[in-house]
Amino acid sequence: MQIRWKRLLLQSAVWLTAEVTLTLVGLDDLADYSEYQFQSRSLSVLQVLK
Repeated sequence: MQIRWKRLLLQSAVWLTAEVTLTLVGLDDLADYSEYQFQSRSLSVLQVLK
């Protein structure tokens, strides 16, 4: 398996920048909650499909 280092580093840098920016603005909790909601729905759909 070959890792695409440039893409990995770019995505990591974008994610880190977004996390820092959202934390400074105070919206990080809102973003975490939306990720939780999305993950919960995904798990519910997977359970129904089984």
